[in-house]
Order: sequence, then structure tokens, then C-alpha cells
Amino acid sequence: MSITARYGDDTATLDILNDVLAVQLAHRSVRSFLPREIGDDELTAIVAAAQSAPTSSNLQVWSVVAVRDPARKARLAALAGGQAFIAQAPLFLVWVADLGRARRLADRAGTPLDAADYLETTITGFIDTALAAQNAVVAAASLGLGTVFVGAVRNHPEQIAAELALPPHTVAAFGLAVGEPDPTENAGIKPRLPQDAVLHREQYDTAADAHIDPYDQTLKTYNTRFGLSGAWSDRVLARLAGPASMAGRHELRSTLERLGLPSQ
Repeated sequence: MSITARYGDDTATLDILNDVLAVQLAHRSVRSFLPREIGDDELTAIVAAAQSAPTSSNLQVWSVVAVRDPARKARLAALAGGQAFIAQAPLFLVWVADLGRARRLADRAGTPLDAADYLETTITGFIDTALAAQNAVVAAASLGLGTVFVGAVRNHPEQIAAELALPPHTVAAFGLAVGEPDPTENAGIKPRLPQDAVLHREQYDTAADAHIDPYDQTLKTYNTRFGLSGAWSDRVLARLAGPASMAGRHELRSTLERLGLPSQ
């Protein structure tokens, strides 16, 4: 059952289950795809689901660029850490935090848009983009498609912007590879932290960190099955160790300013 896989715990149970929950619980990242093309009808359905996500004040401050051209996917893959599955996937969606649309609206109306210069508005753009993209992931899964998010498009945001002809006041937030999963891929449902580590009732309780050590062992066991190593804690500490571990993203604030999102 997917709930036991989700927590890596054979005793885990869920008293409520429906088709939507089943799709969500079975989510895993897919990095190997069959060559079948993703049709426009499927793309339209995925974007419709994305547009059905909540959006702050109905601002709808996101856009998405659908990339199918093999040469462009290859260039994007090179900019995003050389991840070959980006080029292999039949469809690569680049999700864009888009304040440019509102800026152009203000220019047309001849009115100021000073609130767009503040960090709150930039954060709103990224949140709206993430909510929409997660809806797209669930929609794709419901169609039998696999996906994987690619944060590495933020490694070189200005080069990504040039490749996709993004207008001022926009930035690529992340990518999403989409395709029919290759059934031979050696991958599974990666266990998450137990709910007792993340679910707090009424007030935050740091004593919940006691559940991290057992989870580290659970994830070590999972990783061993797929020829991987390391515990979750090791991964967190290594990934957040400092600027050198951020693949250039430590300069994101200054990059955003150059792209027209000053975020003051």
C-alpha cells in the first residue's frame, strides 16, 4: 500500500483513501522516460489543472514555457547541471515567476506599480508558481505521466532567461520534466519524515526532532536498496553548508534585481 511506502513503515495506516489521495501518495520523481511524445491535448489538460490552483488575490503572477525542441532541451540541460533526463524527457516545462505581465499592464494604463518592487510580491510570484506546478504534477500523474522538478534552472537564471526569451520582470523558478515513465527505471517511493516530526498541534514543539534519528535509519535502508548512501540529516547539512554548496544560487538576490525583480 502506498501509505506504507510513503513512510517506509509497514505499520503505517490510512483510514481515508480515494483516487486523488492514491495518486498523491504514490508520487515519485521520474528521471527516465519512454520516447512517446506528450500531445497538446495532454499539455492543455495539465495547464488547465495548474491554472485551477489558488493564486494570491487572483494576481496569477506565473507563466510556463513548454519546451519540446531537442536542441533547446539539450541547452537547458547543460545550464541545469548537465542533467541528461531533461534532454531525454519529451516535454520540459519551465515555470516562470512572472511580474512582467502586471508591469506591462501598468505601462499600458499609465499607472505606477511600486508594490512590485518589494520582496513580498516576489515571494508571491514564487508561491503562485509552485502551487500551479504542483497541481500540474498531480494532473500529469493522473494521466499516467511521470515528472521531476528541476531547481537547477536557478543555477544560471540569466542564461535560462535568454534561452527562453523571457521578458523583463520574470525569472525561471524551476523546471519540470514530463513524460511516460520508463518501467525499468530503478526507483521507488522515497520515504518522508514521519508525521510526528512535521505535524504540530496548536503550537510548534521542537521535541518532534526526536523522530529524525529513526527516519535517518529508514532512509538509509531505502537508499541502500537503490545503491545510494547517506542519511537524510547528512544530505540536509551538506546541501545547506554554505555558498559553495548552492551551485551559484547564493547570488540569486542580485540576479533577481538585474532581471527586474528588485525584491527590496
